[in-house]
Amino acid sequence: MRIIRFDSVGGASGDMLLGALIGLGADVKELNRLVGELIPGEFEIRTAPFESFGINGIQAGVVVHEHHHAHGHGHDHEHGHEHDHSHGRTFRAIRGLITASALPERARALALATFTALAEVEGQIHGIAPDDVHFHEVGSVDSIVDVVGCCLAFDLLKIDAVSVSTLPTGSGVVRCSHGIYPVPSPATARLLVGLKSRPCDAEPFEMVTPTGAALLAAWPKAEIGAESEIVATADSFGRHAYKTRPNLLRALLYEDTARGAAGRDEVILLETNIDDSTPEVIGHLCGLLAGAGAVDVWTTPIMMKKQRPAAMLSVLVARERKDAVVELLFTESSTFGIREYPVLRHCLERRFENVETPYGTVRVKIGLFRGREVSRSPEYEDCRRAAEAAGVPLKTVYQSCK
Repeated sequence: MRIIRFDSVGGASGDMLLGALIGLGADVKELNRLVGELIPGEFEIRTAPFESFGINGIQAGVVVHEHHHAHGHGHDHEHGHEHDHSHGRTFRAIRGLITASALPERARALALATFTALAEVEGQIHGIAPDDVHFHEVGSVDSIVDVVGCCLAFDLLKIDAVSVSTLPTGSGVVRCSHGIYPVPSPATARLLVGLKSRPCDAEPFEMVTPTGAALLAAWPKAEIGAESEIVATADSFGRHAYKTRPNLLRALLYEDTARGAAGRDEVILLETNIDDSTPEVIGHLCGLLAGAGAVDVWTTPIMMKKQRPAAMLSVLVARERKDAVVELLFTESSTFGIREYPVLRHCLERRFENVETPYGTVRVKIGLFRGREVSRSPEYEDCRRAAEAAGVPLKTVYQSCK
């Protein structure tokens, strides 16, 4: 199991999270290529080395070509910089953009979950339906790239969950499109429910933005296990210079060998029967469930009373993620009830190796039983990208991994 521990002394924002994920190994060229298919020709993600308070790290930025400027990356860009608000978008428009994209399924689900959380809190604050929420700062190109880029990097790095330290929120007031608000802003404060945070009176700035809070809230959570080991680190900086501390978000990538090893673990099986939804609605829900940390999601065609055709939706989920999945099932489907069962799983020990093929490097997942290799499975996304780049059938890349 791969878990990122985020330790913050400078807050959190979309661009700082993006820098941290790039620092952990997400390929900037691949991010620009895949997110560029969503918003073609309008931006470029760039990184540069950065030093503050004696610590060397990375600083990420999104250059928006249509404005010919790079947005600020002190994680105050959402509220502290002037924007052309005509470039904001409604949640309905952003959802359509992401849903119609060719992003990997999990990245798409995580990005939708992030913007859904933002739309719901903004709708609650302003008394309007989430679909009608007009994102000003968060709907601009650079902020969309921050969210989608972070969720895509999360998927490319094969991250399972995150652990988050207490977040310093700053103090004072922040100016945004609706006026002057206290720090944390109303949207940020609602998104921080469930995450540990505290004011930081020494720095009168917005240290955690709505985008940063929404991403950390949407990503699956897990505790660092006793058998975990650090395999990569990254120090990501924002642009704003603080007086008392570095504007730093540190990321530690852990491999939890115990949870990836052979053995047994107990998970929860949630089931519900749905007979009044379209396949598209159920498919959308399946993507959200995957983004919420479900271990597995599947549907089974069934016949209900009076021989009504229906689908039984089944979800395997770790106990600590059960409540979030139950909430999704009730809010995103038409069900009135959910069944719950404890389930014991037997799992193979797993490891990854890079295989060089005529079409590039492909990661292969290897399953071991009692130390003996019993299964090999090329990673689908690696094979898909290699096949697209080489102009060959997907099965050709798969076969080259054997």
